[in-house]
Amino acid sequence: MAKLEFGHIYTVSSLTREIKTLLEEQYPFVWVTGEISNIALPSSGHAYFSLKDDDSLISCVMFRNQNRRLDFIPGSGMKITGMGRLSLYEPRGTYQLILEHMTQDGSGSLHIKFEQLKNKLKTQGLFDAKHKKNLPFLPSKIAIITSPTGAVIRDIIHVANRRFPNIHLQIMPVKVQGEGSEHEIVRGIEILNSLSEPGYQDHSPDVNASPDVIIIARGGGSMEDLAPFNSETVARAVFESKIPVVSAIGHETDFTICDFVADIRAPTPSAAAEIVLPEKRVLDYTTEVMENRLCNSMIKQLDNTHVRLREFESRLKNPLILIQDMHLRIDDLVHRMSNRIQLHVNINKESMGWLTKALYKASPGNNLHRIRNNIGQLRQRLETAILSILKGLKYDLKASHSALTSLNPMAVLDRGYSITRRHGGKDYDIIRDVSEISIGENVEVILSKGSLICRIEEKNDNPAYER
Repeated sequence: MAKLEFGHIYTVSSLTREIKTLLEEQYPFVWVTGEISNIALPSSGHAYFSLKDDDSLISCVMFRNQNRRLDFIPGSGMKITGMGRLSLYEPRGTYQLILEHMTQDGSGSLHIKFEQLKNKLKTQGLFDAKHKKNLPFLPSKIAIITSPTGAVIRDIIHVANRRFPNIHLQIMPVKVQGEGSEHEIVRGIEILNSLSEPGYQDHSPDVNASPDVIIIARGGGSMEDLAPFNSETVARAVFESKIPVVSAIGHETDFTICDFVADIRAPTPSAAAEIVLPEKRVLDYTTEVMENRLCNSMIKQLDNTHVRLREFESRLKNPLILIQDMHLRIDDLVHRMSNRIQLHVNINKESMGWLTKALYKASPGNNLHRIRNNIGQLRQRLETAILSILKGLKYDLKASHSALTSLNPMAVLDRGYSITRRHGGKDYDIIRDVSEISIGENVEVILSKGSLICRIEEKNDNPAYER
């Protein structure tokens, strides 16, 4: 075993390492019991939590490989007993317990397992109301899964005989607690459901008949006693049953997983019989009342029918009279139809005469002469209009020619005038003012016939008419 040396100066790391060695060598494996708190279950699969009692607390970890071997899910508030080894986490200088094995302690663990299974099945939809089956109004056969001895079966039989004396009860004897009980309960549910399958055969017709309702019952007890009814196998067997299941487990304050999965939960076994069976005397009374009401209603209906029959008889005529009336009506209709046809023929004849006359008047042969005369008149009018238009156009042409001739610059030149422009300039580079030209420049003088190239020797600013 390592020993710390007195007077030796340690570094933090070396001292921590020495303490780690001492702890792990001194406590290689220890058993510890306590309550889980502050548990964390990350996606890595490891479990980190604290284990505490009334006075102390220690950090714990259980790695994924060990955690997967547990038959329960650890949770805060759970009391456990675990085996592990002490270790010191050097980076923080804290010690912790690394657990290799862990078991639950006491009835608290049963309650936790109950809650865990309850939440699991609820999440999977086994408690949903949409899966619940309705009980038949009057079952012809009731199967009871319970212990064949004890007060439970006697109470159910007593209540059933009191409410409906001749009801058919079938008892499926099973163990309701202890080892193997949950498998017997599951087997009983499966056998009762198999009776309704087409291929099932049995020598007894009563046994071969499928029950309409299944009651699963047992008396009260501790949570350990009710453990079979809190098992997942029983819960799934109840859920998969094709026959409606009534759960009657324990006292009114007892709740089991079977109660949540069943189609109906009865507070007690006796109450289950009352829920499943109506009272026969009430049914007899109700049937008698309904029979009387039906008879009275039928008598009243018959009376009303007789009254209506007499009314119809009084209103019914002799068939011979009806036939004669129909003959008269037929003759009248024939006469009216003949008159209507003759009137229609006359109207059509008159319309055809009008149409013949109109067609004759609209004949192309009759209208051809008129059309020819109209064409001649139109041709004459067209020629006159064309000559008038041509005459007007000739007059307009002469007037336009005279106006154009008077505006022609060459006509002005014929009268002795001339146009002066820069020599070599553009056609529009005409000189209108003596200030636009300088002495010595050449100009072109355009006459009526030909042009002159002149040189400016002198300029006179006065107009010619002032000379």
